[in-house]
Amino acid sequence: MIELLRTLKAKYGLKIVVVSNEARELNAYRIQQFKLSDWVDAFISSCFVHLRKPDEVIFQLALDIVQQPARQVVFIDNTPMFVRIAEELGMNGIHHTDYTFTCAQLAAFGLSTSAMALTPRDSGTQSSLN
Repeated sequence: MIELLRTLKAKYGLKIVVVSNEARELNAYRIQQFKLSDWVDAFISSCFVHLRKPDEVIFQLALDIVQQPARQVVFIDNTPMFVRIAEELGMNGIHHTDYTFTCAQLAAFGLSTSAMALTPRDSGTQSSLN
């Protein structure tokens, strides 16, 4: 998923915001280990903002930071309840179950992945707009 999102960001000029429910140490480790700060525009981490998904306020914070209407945002998460809340707030939601499904859903939103040389090797890594 990391390479997919990096490629889509480069191709479409997307803003990538990560919303996570993580402890400070794990959050810092993932950002460093996967070099997320090289391409992620903002991190909204529960350990810093003292909000957690499914609290709607953390989703609204993401919208405020990205400065885009909800209808122009695609929220990807592997937890159906979080996707449902994002959709209730007007965002486009993708319940990430596997790499192929997520690519198909992104394509349905006009974010084509067909011309990219992407492999599902990193599909187990939770890297989303969550």
